[in-house]
Amino acid sequence: MWTPWTPPWSPLTLVPALQKMGELPLDINIQEPRWDQSTFLGRARHFFTVTDPRNLLLSGAQLEASRNIVQNYRAGVVTPGLTEDQLWRAKYVYDSAFHPDTGEKVVLIGRMSAQVPMNMTITGCMLTFYRQTPTVVFWQWVNQSFNAIVNYSNRSGDAPITGGQLGTAYVSATTGAVATALGLKSLTKHLPPLVGRFVPFAAVAAANCINIPLMRQRELQVGIPVTDEQGQRLGHSVAAAKQGIFQVVTSRICMAIPAMAIPPVIMDTLEKKDFLKRRPWLGAPLQVGLVGFCLVFATPLCCALFPQRSSIHVSRLEPELRAQIHEQNPSIEAVYYNKGL
Repeated sequence: MWTPWTPPWSPLTLVPALQKMGELPLDINIQEPRWDQSTFLGRARHFFTVTDPRNLLLSGAQLEASRNIVQNYRAGVVTPGLTEDQLWRAKYVYDSAFHPDTGEKVVLIGRMSAQVPMNMTITGCMLTFYRQTPTVVFWQWVNQSFNAIVNYSNRSGDAPITGGQLGTAYVSATTGAVATALGLKSLTKHLPPLVGRFVPFAAVAAANCINIPLMRQRELQVGIPVTDEQGQRLGHSVAAAKQGIFQVVTSRICMAIPAMAIPPVIMDTLEKKDFLKRRPWLGAPLQVGLVGFCLVFATPLCCALFPQRSSIHVSRLEPELRAQIHEQNPSIEAVYYNKGL
């Protein structure tokens, strides 16, 4: 008889029979990631867990079980027989599927765990169908539509995105990406074919430079919350918002480089071989597979380039906020903020 497959990272995994039963302490800080976020390795381990595509295979019952474990623990109630490892698994499953501010379940393709499978498909197709204008326009539109869903699904509760802002960012990024792709496509007509393969990357980079600042324009207008080292809110800073957005744009562009630079070189070589000449239908799936392999590593590693809880020196803040902080606590030299993803 067939039984449903339960992933090993599921919070429903049974406690081993030989494990000593004991009450789990309530002093485990599951508000923060499990690993040290001051080091690149710690941040990388965190994002490898957050972006794990296997989280998409979890059932609704498993997601609800994770939510109950996390919410009960935060309320001071420990699930009987729960181990620390199971608590952390539940926390990461919960974080992968539910919005941190609203508590709503995020639409499937908007979750961070969907980044690799969705991007490998879209990017692979952009790199495969780059020769004809209609396909260039179509796949750039698909890519920006996906980005809009991701940006909306992972919006900040402190800086909600209005329908008008979402529409402006979506139209502007799509227009910028298509214009860049078509403009560079026409300029590379007389250049070696390999050069033309990099046009999609230039379009994606241009779209990121447009999409992210527009999607977070409210932060550039009113600032983002900044706190002291203990998490006490000190005010809002536009300077911190600019630094955070720059870090996110840099990470997104770096994330695209391996997936959009390595496969074109490999495919340009393979397409000259008799094997692919006799089997041209293999081109698209092979390209998607190469992109996926690159993204499995590039996505978490590039998310880890900058700390999620970044810092900025007080001297770089706005004069009014700087004066306010010095008045409250002259010993504070740096403040902290959430840079976003």
